[in-house]
Amino acid sequence: MSASNTIAAGSVVSIHYKLTLDDGNVVDSSEGRDPLSYLHGQGNIVAGLEEALTGQAVGADLKVTVSPEQGYGARDDRAVQTVPRGAFPPDAQLKEGLSFQARDEAGRPLMGTITKLEGDEVTVDFNHPLAGQNLHFEVSITEIRAATEEEISHGHVHGPGGHHH
Repeated sequence: MSASNTIAAGSVVSIHYKLTLDDGNVVDSSEGRDPLSYLHGQGNIVAGLEEALTGQAVGADLKVTVSPEQGYGARDDRAVQTVPRGAFPPDAQLKEGLSFQARDEAGRPLMGTITKLEGDEVTVDFNHPLAGQNLHFEVSITEIRAATEEEISHGHVHGPGGHHH
């Protein structure tokens, strides 16, 4: 594998980052951890950040604001649904703020958060928790390398020694 000079589709990119919202609240950060590595051009990170990183080089420090449309999308009121308590397993310990995974009609995983419990009704928000939010990233690019053929065919980064499914 040879090193690439700038970020392009097919690059494995490693970054340190901090993500804050408009109110300055830190939502996520790589501080104290290894850098995040991802395969550029595969939609492994939000579109607005991926677009801003294209063409950048190792050592670059960026501040990037990503709109909801280029991040996790606008909030969709249709994604908030009220369902009967019976839709959950009988032993489920339901409470407001509880996040869980469900499946949509096509069997794809779907994350939901309980926002209200009232009698036998449970209100669930299936919007991404960061939907409708501007995302403010501070990013430092630590490494860029060419992806392996296996990483490209799988659509994600593999650790040292490859990846075994």
